[in-house]
Amino acid sequence: MGSQARAAQVEEVIRRLDAHYVFPDVAAKLAEVLRARLDEGAYADLGDADFATAVTADLQSVNDDKHLRLRHHADPVAEDGDAEHASADFRRAAELENFGIASVRRLPGNVGYLDTTLLYPLDLAAPAVSAAMTLVAPTDALLLDVRRNRGGTPDTSAFLQSYLVDERTHYLDIYEREDDRVTQMWTLPYVPGPKFGGTKPIWVLTGPATFSGGEDLAFSLQRQGRAKTVGEPTRGGAHPREQFKVDTYLDVTVSIARSYDPTTGENWEGIGVPPNIPVAADKAFDTAYALALRHVLELGDAGPRRAVADEARAALDQL
Repeated sequence: MGSQARAAQVEEVIRRLDAHYVFPDVAAKLAEVLRARLDEGAYADLGDADFATAVTADLQSVNDDKHLRLRHHADPVAEDGDAEHASADFRRAAELENFGIASVRRLPGNVGYLDTTLLYPLDLAAPAVSAAMTLVAPTDALLLDVRRNRGGTPDTSAFLQSYLVDERTHYLDIYEREDDRVTQMWTLPYVPGPKFGGTKPIWVLTGPATFSGGEDLAFSLQRQGRAKTVGEPTRGGAHPREQFKVDTYLDVTVSIARSYDPTTGENWEGIGVPPNIPVAADKAFDTAYALALRHVLELGDAGPRRAVADEARAALDQL
């Protein structure tokens, strides 16, 4: 890759930052860093993949925004914005990942368990999320595992959270630089199938790989007092982003907005979501499951609950 072509790519990244990054003053600082690194020859002898890695490190060096990335792809990249999500390859990838629902089951003791890996766009994920929530709706407690959840779309977070409340809830605001606009995020007035509801206990399992949309779930449910988080602090990315084409095999992801608590103005950017119950991430399941089983036993063992209570005692003895 010639020096002029590399310089053009760097300038295209800068152009995208200048046009779209949620903090214009930070975009100006990022431009200075990238141009200085270019002038130093830092990118001169790098192949595309290493170039993307180096630029990503430089982008994140200013304010540690982990949503800022230059990405190299083996195949030609999509055009800007949601074009990637509309591609057949993306839809097939979503299908192969079961639309982000890695596991859903009723654990012994009538405890629900839902493991999510990504909040895919709602037009793809809604049937899978609805089916999962239908399965856990009758359970006495819920473990929502986002330890491997690497992000996703705010609309899907709202959809999932709507199964966990009884009334419409304003749980998050998103400021978008474009049009200087604030979007209020509310749970939905209606979702298909039965709800888990707003009174039974929830524990959200978190870890250092929990990012972006997964953090949205943990943060929002924690701030509402709707759930306790169990595990380790999350990765710390609160900025919704879009991807923009830079060159045939390169695109840049740019934070176009910021999410925050509508009451306090706080978010999890750079610091992560702190756990209510701090334990090692690989111990979060056992810790939360034990808490859920004790709750089940507090519900008693009269009549039809006898079999559930017996299950809960046996499961607790094995932890």
